[in-house]
Amino acid sequence: MNEPLEAVTGPSAEEPVRAATTRVFLALAPPDDAKEELARALRPAYDAYPRMRWNRIEDWHITLAFLGELPVAAVPPLMPPLAGLAAGRAPLGLALRGGGHFDERVLWSGVTGDLDELHRLAADVRARVRECGVLFPERPFRPHLTLARSRRGDHAATVRAAAGLAPFVGRSWEAGRLYLVGSNVGRGPGPIHYRTLVAWELGRRSDDG
Repeated sequence: MNEPLEAVTGPSAEEPVRAATTRVFLALAPPDDAKEELARALRPAYDAYPRMRWNRIEDWHITLAFLGELPVAAVPPLMPPLAGLAAGRAPLGLALRGGGHFDERVLWSGVTGDLDELHRLAADVRARVRECGVLFPERPFRPHLTLARSRRGDHAATVRAAAGLAPFVGRSWEAGRLYLVGSNVGRGPGPIHYRTLVAWELGRRSDDG
């Protein structure tokens, strides 16, 4: 069973939500031991390129749909349809493998395993959100785990880190939860911190479902 993405410091669930909008995405997350395995493979890059903007290991995720900035009131109506979708889908067998970069600026690790099912899940998640009347940026789905971003003018470090990660082959693991994640906490010049809004187990129907 996947561990939830770490909740960051902010208002408790009992307190009223004061923000007018929240930045939202839907994702899968590797379990802790798979993330720790990748972190060990990244240790030489951590040491060699400390100025890169490294994502926190607890925030690593595979984005299925990035919804962008939504009114807070638009989020609750998404939950029942997404819960139903998750309940009808089996867990996926995945693994992290290799590394690469986007435009010499974003370092990532690749994903392998049940890729056909992963693409179908991403497509169905996006369709379900659109059926709820939520418009969001249409981006091609490229399964990956974002690890770091380069500093301005220092793209060479990203390219070298990707080359060093290319031989990495991680163990297989089961993606068993669909996460609805918000990043309305921790905005500003520092790292983005994510907060799980809700998580649904794949293949787990409710008692009344």
